[in-house]
Amino acid sequence: MFTKGQLIFAIIFTIIFSIIIAYSYLKDYNLNKVYYKNSYVILIMFIIFISIIATYSNLFR
Repeated sequence: MFTKGQLIFAIIFTIIFSIIIAYSYLKDYNLNKVYYKNSYVILIMFIIFISIIATYSNLFR
């Protein structure tokens, strides 16, 4: 399905991309704790909101 060169490129790309993403995350970790404190509250509210919409959607079918 893929040539040997394409598989090698995909493997190397995946490894390097993962390393870069991990490095960026670790570099910004302390700033993220400051700027995105209590962001889980927004996620919980969003999930509740979508659940309410889904419930009303199924109720009035």
